[in-house]
Amino acid sequence: MSANRRDFLKSGALAGAGLVIAFQAPGTARATGLVEKDTFAPNAYLRIAPDGAVTVMIARSELGQGTSTALAMLVAEELEADWREVRIEQADPGPAYGDMSTGGSNSIRSLWKPMRQAGAQARELLVGAAANQWKVDRATCRAANGEVVHEGSGRRLGYGALAAGAAKLPLPADPALKDRSQHHLIGTTPARFDAPAKVDGSARFGADVRVPGMLHASVAQCPVFGGKLANFDPTAALKVPGVVRVERIGDGVAVLAKGTWAAFRGREALRVTWDEGPLATLDSAVIRAKFAELAKRPGQTTRKQGGGGAALAAAARTIEAIYEVPYLAHTPMEPMNCTAHVRRDACEVWVPTQSGSGAHQAAAKAAGLEPGAVTVHMTLIGGGFGARHRQDYVVQAVLLSKAAGVPVQVVWTREDDVQHDVYRPATYNVLRAGFDAAGAPVAWTHRIVAPGIATQMGYVKQDEPDWSSFDGAANLPYAIPNIEVELITHDPGIPLGWWRSVASSQNAYVTECFLDEVAAAAGRDPFELRRELLKDKPRHRAVLELAAQQAGWGTALPAGRARGIAVHESFGSFVAQVAEVEVTGQGTVRVRRVVCAVDCGTVVHPDLVRSQMEGGIIYGLSAALKSEITIEKGRVVQSGFSDYPMLALDECPAIEVHLAPSGDPVGGIGEPGLPPIAPAVANAVFAATGKPVRRLPIGAA
Repeated sequence: MSANRRDFLKSGALAGAGLVIAFQAPGTARATGLVEKDTFAPNAYLRIAPDGAVTVMIARSELGQGTSTALAMLVAEELEADWREVRIEQADPGPAYGDMSTGGSNSIRSLWKPMRQAGAQARELLVGAAANQWKVDRATCRAANGEVVHEGSGRRLGYGALAAGAAKLPLPADPALKDRSQHHLIGTTPARFDAPAKVDGSARFGADVRVPGMLHASVAQCPVFGGKLANFDPTAALKVPGVVRVERIGDGVAVLAKGTWAAFRGREALRVTWDEGPLATLDSAVIRAKFAELAKRPGQTTRKQGGGGAALAAAARTIEAIYEVPYLAHTPMEPMNCTAHVRRDACEVWVPTQSGSGAHQAAAKAAGLEPGAVTVHMTLIGGGFGARHRQDYVVQAVLLSKAAGVPVQVVWTREDDVQHDVYRPATYNVLRAGFDAAGAPVAWTHRIVAPGIATQMGYVKQDEPDWSSFDGAANLPYAIPNIEVELITHDPGIPLGWWRSVASSQNAYVTECFLDEVAAAAGRDPFELRRELLKDKPRHRAVLELAAQQAGWGTALPAGRARGIAVHESFGSFVAQVAEVEVTGQGTVRVRRVVCAVDCGTVVHPDLVRSQMEGGIIYGLSAALKSEITIEKGRVVQSGFSDYPMLALDECPAIEVHLAPSGDPVGGIGEPGLPPIAPAVANAVFAATGKPVRRLPIGAA
C-alpha cells in the first residue's frame, strides 16, 4: 500500500493540478509505474480536482446491484469527503487493474479495506498539506466534510485548494482507519449514482452503444451442443434489404447489416447445414437415467464426520429421499451483446461484462494484438447473474469487426440467450438420515451426482472433487454427529456457467428440504429442530430466530396456507427465510409472503442489501416455481419467456427484509438471498399437503 515519492508524483500528474491516490486490491498481478514493484495490483485511483470534486474510479461492474455507490462510500468515509462532491467513473480494464471480475458476491468484500485505505491516505496528505500551509502542528488539524479545519483558529481550507500541495508529500504507508463506531456515511442510504440516468433513460447499456459507421450482426450457431458448421448458402440472406455481407465465424455464420432488425431477418433467410455431432441423440431422460445409475456407486468424499455411512447402518431407524434439480438458464433482460472496432494496430470494445479483464484478454487474442493495444469500455449491464463471465460474444464482435474492417455490434436474440447459454447444472441427490431410539437424528449422508462447472472450465482437475458442485452441502451446519457427503462428477456435455449463488442455489434446496423430512420423521417442529441443531452456530441461529419471529411462526393462518422455513450460509452471509404459501385444491402454489433475515456483517448501504435480498428472492422464486431447461436431440427445447417463464409482477409476494448486523467481516449480498427461497417455499408446500417436494420446479413435482 506504499509508493515512493517519485512514483506518487507521477500518479499526481495524471490528474493535472489535482491529487491521485493509488491503491491495491489483494490477490492480483503486479502493476507497473504507479506503485512500488512489490505491491499488489490493480491500482484504482482517487482523484481530487482543484475545484474540490472527488472522483472514485470503479474497478468492478455495475449490474444494478449498486456496487459503484457502495465502493465510493468506502472511500468517502475515510476521506471525510463532502458526499455532494463525490463522483464515480468506470475504470477500463487493463494491466494496472488486474482481475476486474464481478462475481461471487465479492466486490465489497474484496475492496473493503483497500478502498478505505485509499481514502485514509488522501485524508492524511490533505491534513499534512494544510498544516504545512498554516505552519501549525498537524495534530491540531482535522479533516471534515471536504475541508481541513485548524482547531485552534477555526481556519478552513477545502480539499481542492489543498490538492496540489498534498501531491508533493510522501504517501503514508499505513494510515489509521476509523473504528466502526466512528462511521457516519457507512450504514446510511445515500442516493445511488446509477439511478437518475436509469430513470430518465440516459443510461447507456451495451445494446445502446453506437459507433459511427458500425454494422449490426446476428450470428447463427448450431442448435446442438458441440455441433459444427457443414455448409451454408448466403444468397437469400444477401437479398434482405439492409444486409451488407455474410461471414463465416468459427462454427457459425454471421449476417452483417445496417440495422439489428435487418441482421435478424437476414439470419432467418440463411440456408445452413449443420454437422450435429455426437450429442445429437442426447435428451433429458438419458441424462437423468445416467445420473440415477451413477448414484448407486460410491463417490469422492467431500466431508466425513464421525462414523458417516457406518453410523447410518447402525441407526435405529432410517429415511431416504432422492432430490433433483434441472438445468437452468440465466435470462438477463439485456441479451448478450458487444461492439468492437478493430483497426490494424488497435482494438476498442464496448461491452456489458462481469469480467472486464477477461473481456480484455479475449479481445486481444481474437484481434491478434498485444494487450496494450486493446481498450475495453465496460458499460452498464441489464442483468448478469453469472452469464456475463463468458467471452464468446466478445470474440464474435472482435472477429467480425476484424473481417469487415468497420465497427461491428453483435446482438443475440432472446432465443440465442436461452438456447446457447452456459447453464446451471442439473443434479441428482440421494440423501439418508438415521435416528437413535429416542428419535433424534444421529446420521446424515448425501451423495451428489452432477456435472462440475469448475471442472468443465479447467479450474479443478478431473480427479479432484469439484467445489462448485458440493459447496453448500458439505458445510452442512447442523449438529448431527455423523455426516458424510460424497460427489460423483459426470458431464453429459452441456456447457455450464456460474449461476446466481452457484452450488448453494441447488444444495440449499436439497439439504433444507430433507431436513424438514427429518423433522417430520422425528415428530419435531422444523423451526425448533433447526434451532436445536444450530446451538453451536450463533449467526445461523440468530437469523433463523429473527425470520421466524417476524413471520409469526406458529401462529394461525387462513385455511389452505402454510409456512416453510430455511436457513443457509453463502458468500460470507447468513440468510433465513420464511415463506407463506397458499395451495389450492387444484394444486396451484401461490407464494403470498416472504420474510427474510440477513446477517452480512457490517452493512455499507442498507437499501442495497434489502434490494439484493428482494432481487434474489424473486429470481429464486422463478426458478423454484417455473424454470426448467430440457434437452431433446442434443438441443434446448425452451426458446424464450413463453416456455421459460419468469415470475410476473402480479405473482410477486409481499417481501420483508430484516437486517441483523453482527459487526463481523463484510459478507456478500448479490447471491445469498437466493438459496433459502426454494426450500422455504417447498417446505411450506410440504406442510400444507404432507407431500415433500423432491424435484424442481415445484409445478413439475
